Amino acid sequence: MKKVIICVATLAACAWAGQTRTWVESDYSDFDKGTLKNLALRSDGRLTLGPRFAELFDSSSAYLWTLARDSKGNLYTGGGPGAKLYRISPAGEKKTLAEFDAIEIHAIAVDARDRVFVATAPDGRVYKISSDGKAEVFYDPKAKYIWALAFDRNGDLFVATGDAGEIHRVTPDGKGSVFFKCDETHVRSMTFDSRGNLIVGTEPDGLILRVSPAGEGFVLYEMGKREITALAAAPDGSVYAAGVGAKTGAPQPAPALPSTPPPAAPPAQPMAVATSHTPAQPPPSLGSGGAATIAGGSDLYRIHPDGYPEKIWSHAHDIVYSIAFDASGRPILGTGNKGLIYRIDSDALYTVLVNANPTQVTALLPGLDGRLYAVTGNVGKIYELGPGLEHEGSIESDTFDAGLFSRWGRLSFKGEAKGGSITVETRSGNLDRPQKNWSAWSGSITSEDGARIPSPPARFLQWKATLSLNTASKPPGSPQLDEVEIAYLPRNVAPRVAEIEITPPNYKFPAPSLAAPATPASLTLPPLGKHNPTGSISPPESTTSTPAMQYSKGAIGARWAALDDNGDNLIYAVEIRGVHESEWKLLKDKVREKYISWDSTAFPDGEYKIRVTASDLPSNTKDDALTGQLESDVFTIDNTPPRVTGLTGTRNGNRIEVRWRAADALSIISKAEYSLDGGEWTVVDPVTKLSDSRELDYDLTLSDMPPGEHTIAVRAADECDNEAVEKVVVR
Repeated sequence: MKKVIICVATLAACAWAGQTRTWVESDYSDFDKGTLKNLALRSDGRLTLGPRFAELFDSSSAYLWTLARDSKGNLYTGGGPGAKLYRISPAGEKKTLAEFDAIEIHAIAVDARDRVFVATAPDGRVYKISSDGKAEVFYDPKAKYIWALAFDRNGDLFVATGDAGEIHRVTPDGKGSVFFKCDETHVRSMTFDSRGNLIVGTEPDGLILRVSPAGEGFVLYEMGKREITALAAAPDGSVYAAGVGAKTGAPQPAPALPSTPPPAAPPAQPMAVATSHTPAQPPPSLGSGGAATIAGGSDLYRIHPDGYPEKIWSHAHDIVYSIAFDASGRPILGTGNKGLIYRIDSDALYTVLVNANPTQVTALLPGLDGRLYAVTGNVGKIYELGPGLEHEGSIESDTFDAGLFSRWGRLSFKGEAKGGSITVETRSGNLDRPQKNWSAWSGSITSEDGARIPSPPARFLQWKATLSLNTASKPPGSPQLDEVEIAYLPRNVAPRVAEIEITPPNYKFPAPSLAAPATPASLTLPPLGKHNPTGSISPPESTTSTPAMQYSKGAIGARWAALDDNGDNLIYAVEIRGVHESEWKLLKDKVREKYISWDSTAFPDGEYKIRVTASDLPSNTKDDALTGQLESDVFTIDNTPPRVTGLTGTRNGNRIEVRWRAADALSIISKAEYSLDGGEWTVVDPVTKLSDSRELDYDLTLSDMPPGEHTIAVRAADECDNEAVEKVVVR
């Protein structure tokens, strides 16, 4: 039976691993795992204060899908279920302006005279709303769905519909007709470019079309996504388009009118235009309380003024509902279902400005002084974004698992205060989630050079950084945090020898190769965008690979598996003793491989054990190093050949009968052979047919033997490949 003995150094009670480790968080993926409050996160891993995000209105609707503003600064929004039109004045007065006998409001537009037009669903109609809330039908396109409304420079209203994929043009007197019909099922989004062309997004082929004032259509691009959910035309003539949903080969059902609104909404439009949107897949049933999910994520393309399409952003899960531009002309994306608002900073960088989780940012609309307005679904609210920054924001990191009970060292960070301040705190615990049984937050660390963490030793750690704005700075600038680095030292744990295996006799491992001449150190870099995983201890390796063994009579070997929870480098001492001996004798010390061979002929035949002692001294100081031991099963050293006795040969006519016994003191007789008159060796079975004993009898009959003298040699071998040969002459 194997016995594991763990030997611990005299200072084991306070021994710590000798290698200081570091936990570094600096990437977008690192910070994204944390909990952010009032902070913006750039795609290269930079944290700054986010724009001010304030609630203006909490409606009674579960979802708001569209947003428009008149020249006086009044905001108009609507959604469902329960088609209500809300107005919020610049002074903050909130009013339910109108209610409709429909399920939802999907689009709102305001003309140059500040008249409000509303599209309802199902069996969509366009209503004109007076300032006192009186509604009258302005136009009925005889379509199931109305997805978007937009006014051109002449004051004509354009109505995007489905299931027939038509765009209607309606004159100011309410007379309309089909202006453009595409081959798609739905015209899902719509806006005007700076030249007066209508830019259209469709479903189910994900087409972006340009329709001239004369009604001539031209496909600018077919996206790899199913549905164009949002469009926005930039002043330079380029068009931004968001596509969502994976395309499939099978026909898809038409978008069903939502009872509980689905996750795709219209882009923000210029002051007099707003559109809205539902997803390509059927929405949830009435009263489900959540939005439908669209598989396939989102792509954002910029169609350059010369028509070149360029993908500038993509996300595997987030769904783009709307596009607007900030005061600097950068695209802003409203998404779901995590409620993230993105800013596209360049073709290579983007920033998550706001996390309104859990919700959907369904529409965005530019306001005055660089502010943006946003409406949401689940729950239906209006927010104001900007123009200033939040005064304070924080991030709580994800929980770090050091792998072992650890002592915490220095915390340092990289960033720039810019007149504000950055403070970092820590807390620790021995549960994998922060809760009341963790330590309290420590005192603040304010210098980039850092300070030693005062949190008590534990297995888990969390840090919290707070960025504060100095409003006295002119202009006030946000502090920025790029990296947090924490040093720690795991508690040293004794290594373990998990298993020992004695190898077959008469084989040896090749000698370890001699140390190569000193060469300059090399370093293998991780892929771009990744850093070396210095933040945790690798899982211990419990198996071992060994080189091929070579035949060598009298050799014997052993191999073993060893583990160290600290990931330390190990060296081994191998000892041997007979089962009836009391003292261990050293075979070899400071073995770096997990195997050894030795010459067994230097030891008397008998039963033995070996003991392997693993030490983590190469990675620790002499005082802190620990050891672990394991004894092998009993094995046999046998270099003495078996004895062949009682060998006789008797002739009986043309037959010769040969009998003998083979016996070995320690090992089973594994094989017996005979040779007739110096011929080839031929295997002989024992009388019992089984080679399973240290003593076996053999009875060999040779037939058709010619007259004369014959020499029969017999050979017996034991399990250790020791052989004995005897012969008999028969006349």
